[in-house]
Amino acid sequence: MVSAMEIYQLTPKLNCKKCGLPTCMAFAVALLAREKQIEDCTPLLEPKYEAKLKKLREVMAPIAGATETGLIIHDERCYGCGNCVVACPVNVANDPKGSAIGLGPKSDRVILVVEDGVVKCLNPKECRRFGPNRILCNLCTATCPSKAIEFV
Repeated sequence: MVSAMEIYQLTPKLNCKKCGLPTCMAFAVALLAREKQIEDCTPLLEPKYEAKLKKLREVMAPIAGATETGLIIHDERCYGCGNCVVACPVNVANDPKGSAIGLGPKSDRVILVVEDGVVKCLNPKECRRFGPNRILCNLCTATCPSKAIEFV
């Protein structure tokens, strides 16, 4: 996953404040947090920064597919082991007769489910990382042997 420093290296480093933030590093952090868009940096759209803009769009592409919780599932890495499904505390709490005991989900309130051999996110807003009382849970990522799940 891309870091704020990597994004900063692809900015014009002018600290012009045209994006509404005091520095290009602040813009990089806001871009990573999806609080700003690439187009908010108007100097970056100038022809002399074309190569940086192209590279920045490439490194930011995976983040565009993230859910509201920042969850990204890399389908190409997932082989459907289901570890994340049974490790997710929300799945276990919301599905005590399915996910909680290692069976396929029997509730529609689960977050993660394996479909067609790949994990899918059904209810991202149920995730403990979402909402006003969010906590930094990482059980789904910690149990994924292929590192197919990550948060940004």
